[in-house]
Amino acid sequence: MNARGTILGRLKGPAPDRAEAMALLLVAPERPAVDETALEAEFLSRLALPSVNASHDVIRAMADLPAAIARYLAEQGEALTLCLPPDPRLKAIDWKGFALHASATADEAAVLAIARKGIAETGSLIFETSPTAPMLPNFLALHHIVLLAVRDIAPYLEDAPLAGPQPRAHYWVTGVSGTTDIEGTYVRGAHGPRFLHVILLQN
Repeated sequence: MNARGTILGRLKGPAPDRAEAMALLLVAPERPAVDETALEAEFLSRLALPSVNASHDVIRAMADLPAAIARYLAEQGEALTLCLPPDPRLKAIDWKGFALHASATADEAAVLAIARKGIAETGSLIFETSPTAPMLPNFLALHHIVLLAVRDIAPYLEDAPLAGPQPRAHYWVTGVSGTTDIEGTYVRGAHGPRFLHVILLQN
């Protein structure tokens, strides 16, 4: 019997088989288990999944951020040019050696953003818009570099609601975009950045 015949045979199988399969689906967990005592490790394991396909680095303090970004850009063969949001937390950092600018262009190489929260269950990053956190640059750059504090990693999607005043908009990023619409070939970064690099801030 060929593959088509096998599939059709299963579809035409007796009702008890289908009922048993449905029962198994109903008792299966609706969300993956997350070790809430090791959220950093859980989050990093999701970033490594092929479906997310993100790289990462870990720093201990904000002062270490420029060096971490410089390492990443050097590995990617990119110049030390960075689109930086006007976030007050970034102004006190020594960016010596970088060419910084606030407005992104259509061919932007790298942009830095600060995530409001990360979700360990899926490896998702949650961003919010504000005068100090423009949204457009995060969709234009080739390399999307994201700073996320370890303390802001939540276990599950249900933990995603943001506390405090709500922004005009917030949006989620789970890995890099891709499509197979073009001749069935996977194209990475079809609808946004081609590379996602997450820098975890421990302190």
